[in-house]
Amino acid sequence: MCGIIGIVSKNQVVDRLIDGLERLEYRGYDSAGIATISSSEIVHSKSTGKLVSLKNKIKQNPIDGHVGIGHTRWATHGEPIEVNAHPHVTKNVAVVHNGIIENFAEFKNGLLEKGIIFNSQTDTEVIARLVEEKISMEKCGPLEAVRLTIEKLRGSFALCFIFKGLENLIVVTRRGSPLALGFGDGENFVSSDALSLSIFSRKVCYLEEGDLATLTSDEVKIYDSFGNSVFRDTQILFTDPINLSKGQYKHFMEKEIFEQPEVISQVLGYYLNAFEGTLSLPSLPQSTEIQRIILIGCGTAFYSCLAAKYWFESLSGITTHAELASEFRYRSPVVRKDDLLIFVSQSGETADTIGALRFAKKYTKNILAVVNVEQSSIARESNWVFPTKAGPEIGVASTKAFICQLIVLKILNIKFASDLSKISVKNRSNLLNGLLELPRLYAEILSQNENIKKLCKKFIGSNSVLYLGRDVLYPIALEGALKLKEISYLHAEGYASGELKHGPIALIDESMPLVALNPWSKVFEKTLSNLEEVKARRGKIILFTDKKGKELSKDLTKSIFQLPSCSELLTPILYSLPLQLIAYYTALDKGTDVDQPRNLAKSVTVE
Repeated sequence: MCGIIGIVSKNQVVDRLIDGLERLEYRGYDSAGIATISSSEIVHSKSTGKLVSLKNKIKQNPIDGHVGIGHTRWATHGEPIEVNAHPHVTKNVAVVHNGIIENFAEFKNGLLEKGIIFNSQTDTEVIARLVEEKISMEKCGPLEAVRLTIEKLRGSFALCFIFKGLENLIVVTRRGSPLALGFGDGENFVSSDALSLSIFSRKVCYLEEGDLATLTSDEVKIYDSFGNSVFRDTQILFTDPINLSKGQYKHFMEKEIFEQPEVISQVLGYYLNAFEGTLSLPSLPQSTEIQRIILIGCGTAFYSCLAAKYWFESLSGITTHAELASEFRYRSPVVRKDDLLIFVSQSGETADTIGALRFAKKYTKNILAVVNVEQSSIARESNWVFPTKAGPEIGVASTKAFICQLIVLKILNIKFASDLSKISVKNRSNLLNGLLELPRLYAEILSQNENIKKLCKKFIGSNSVLYLGRDVLYPIALEGALKLKEISYLHAEGYASGELKHGPIALIDESMPLVALNPWSKVFEKTLSNLEEVKARRGKIILFTDKKGKELSKDLTKSIFQLPSCSELLTPILYSLPLQLIAYYTALDKGTDVDQPRNLAKSVTVE
C-alpha cells in the first residue's frame, strides 16, 4: 500500500527521494508527494496520479533541501485528490503516514472546536495538527512532541516527520506498520520497504513495535516505547538490482511469470538435496505433538492455504483448516496449545495476517511463517520461518510468490507425512522427484504461451468468466478467477465443479466462457459430467487437462490445452501457470495497467 521514503544528508535529496518513490510504485498508489526543509522553511510538492505528474510539477517549480520525506498514497480516508495527498504540512511540521488512525475523529472534533482549520479529509492531518500543537503551544521539542502525540493514537502507523528550522533531522516512529532504517556515509535513510533502500544502502535495521528514532546525517538514535535508548540489529541487504528491472519484458508480471522455472529451482535447492533425495528443513515442532493445523492468509495466500488443506488432510492425516486472516480473530476461534498455526504472506506485512498471528500467540507457541521477506514482521514474530525464496515480486498480482508458497507448503506436507509414517518411502521419493521436475515442466508450458494467448480471444466481448476445479484444483480455480479480476477488471468467479448445478449454471449461455481444470484423476469423470452440462447449454469451454484427459474430452470442446502429466498431488502447482498467463494476456488485450491495477496494493498494510 502506501510507501514512505526519508533522507537526511549532507547533499541534496530531492532527486533521490523521487528515486526512492519509484522503487515503491509497485505497492500501488493514487497520489504522491515530497517535503523538504529549504532555507529553514518547509517546502513541498504533491500531485495525483503517477509519479511522472509529481516529477513534472517539481521540474516546473524546483525545490531543494538536505532533508526530506516522500510518500506514495493509496487512499483510505478521503478521496484520491491533491489536498489529501501526503505530506501533510502545518506551520512547523510535515508528516507522511502509512496506516489508519482509528480515533482520529475525536481529536479532529476537539481541534475544530479550538478553531483549527483542516485542509484535507484524512486522518493523517490530525497527527500533523496534534504535533504542531505540542510544538507551538506546549513548547515541546520535536521528539517529545511526537512521543506525546502517538501515546494518544489508536490504530496502526508508520510516521516520518520533518520540522521547520531543522535542516538535519527526521523523527520516525511505528506501530503496526513497518519501517526500516538505512545507514550511509554522511547520510541516513528511512523507508516503509527495504527494497527502496537498496539503491542507497545495503546496511539496514528494522524498527520494532512502538519504536521512535531520530535521524541526522551523522547518526541514528533509536528509543523503545518507554523512551529508553535501544539497539536494533543491523542486516545486510542482498537484493540484486537486476531483479528490480523489467529487463526484456514489457511488464514485471510477465517477467515474474517467465522466471518461475529458475525461481522454483532456487526454492527446491534451498529445501531439497536432489542428489540424496532428502529434505533439508529448519527445525519444526514435533509432528506427533500436533493435533490440528490451521493455515491463515489473505487473498492469493489464502488460496495457497486452501490447497495445502487438501494436502495435509489427504497425505498427513492431520485435521486441517484454512482461514481468512481478515475474519479469523473476529469470530472467537478456538485455538489450542497443541495446534500448529501456519501464517502465509508474500510481504510478511499483511495487516490482517499480523493481527491474526498476534491473536493466536495468546494461545499457542506453535507459530510458523511462510513468507517471502525473511526480515518482515510476520517472520520476526513467528517461532519458525520457512522462506519462499521467490525474490522480489514487483507486480501487484502475485505469481512466482504464490507458486513458491505452494511448493513450501507441499514440502512441509511431505515432511509431516513422513514423520507420521503416513507415506511410504517410495511415494515420498516420487513426490520429491515430481517437485524436482517442475522447472522443466514450467519451461515446457511457457514455450507454448502463444497457444494460451490465442485461447484468451474467447473472452472478447464477455462480461464474466467462470472457473471450475474439483478436489485439490478447486483452490486453483479460485486463484485463477482472482487473477483475472485483479488485472483485467473482467468479472470472474471460481467454483468447485460439483457446485455448478447448485446455482452458477444459471449463468451459462453461448456468451459465457468457462475455464475448466480437469486432468485425469479420481474425480475426472465427475468433472467431465459437469462440463457436459455446460456444453448442453452452449457454454464456451476452455479446458486444461493432460494427455489422457484430452483423449477422453475430445468431443467436449475444441479449446483444449494439454499440460504435462504429473502427480495428482502436484497438479495445483502445475495448473496455476496457464491461469496466470490467461490473466496476463487478457489484461493486455483490454489495455489495463498490468503491474499496478486500479485500487489494488502489493502489500496490504491496513485492515
